[in-house]
Amino acid sequence: MPIYRRVTSARVLQISALMILIFLALCLVSLSVGSVHIELGHVFNSLVSALTGNLSVSSEEELILFSVRLPRIIFAGIVGAALSLGGVIFQAILRNPLADPYILGISGGSALGAIIGILIGASSFYLGVPLLAFGGALATVFLVFVMAGGTRGPLLDNSLLLSGVVVNAFFSAAILFFLSIVNSMELHSITFWLMGDLSRASFKEICVAALCLIVGFVLLYAQSRKLNLIVQGEDTAEHLGVNVERTKQWLLVVTSLIISVAVSLAGIIGFVGIMVPHLMRLIFGSDHRLLLPVSALFGASFLIVADTIARVVFAPAELPVGVITALCGAPYFIFLLKRKAY
Repeated sequence: MPIYRRVTSARVLQISALMILIFLALCLVSLSVGSVHIELGHVFNSLVSALTGNLSVSSEEELILFSVRLPRIIFAGIVGAALSLGGVIFQAILRNPLADPYILGISGGSALGAIIGILIGASSFYLGVPLLAFGGALATVFLVFVMAGGTRGPLLDNSLLLSGVVVNAFFSAAILFFLSIVNSMELHSITFWLMGDLSRASFKEICVAALCLIVGFVLLYAQSRKLNLIVQGEDTAEHLGVNVERTKQWLLVVTSLIISVAVSLAGIIGFVGIMVPHLMRLIFGSDHRLLLPVSALFGASFLIVADTIARVVFAPAELPVGVITALCGAPYFIFLLKRKAY
């Protein structure tokens, strides 16, 4: 992963500003389309009125915009950014473009923790389900590292990847077991959630997810220079004063927190963490001072587009957004395997 272009603060700001403009444009289009079409001009005017405090939400279109679509779009952006950041970190630590929270089983562990929380009634407690999802993510990280031999010496990247696949398979079986013992109403709700469900975004959930994403991004970005050194080689990083193992552990804990919150609220949405970081690395290089913000912004934009497609392709019925990301991500995963990119 060569760092082939010099990255300056000005360049980071310029590219991030461009990505933000693309993100806002996609949000505007997404607000317009759906089972009820709303003119772009009306969407823009309503948003301006809301920002200036002159909006009175009374018409059907405004209710759809501000009560249904806008929260869902913001939520999709947060989840997409979180999954993309997770992919960046895992690919950097393992130096493998096939690594992401979904493949390594982190998403599955979070989902299992969340399902256990739902079944035991933890959802009645504030942050009960996200906390159990975080515990599931940390347990997954520990299991994967133990299986890969992390307690006996240096980790082999491919061993870690294969261990993640095995742990993910185990958690998938455990999830199926729990689904088999719940009643039919809970089964439908949980099954749809597992495939990626952004339709139930509430203001409280958006605030929790946004706070975790912002704090997590700041903590990860603070380690961007160390990440650059680790990518170039762990021995080199050690010689330059980086405590590689401690940095890895810190990055894994922070990333697990971000991913677990996203999964506990939105379900399992696969392949975002593979495609987005890999594409951004090809375009902008592997300097994490730039790669982290552009991946987060592009991941947010990508999931908003995917969720918009999920909303309109069979309107008024909806597809789980995880179906759309899998249809995009599975061929890309095969493409990476064919190229032997790892």
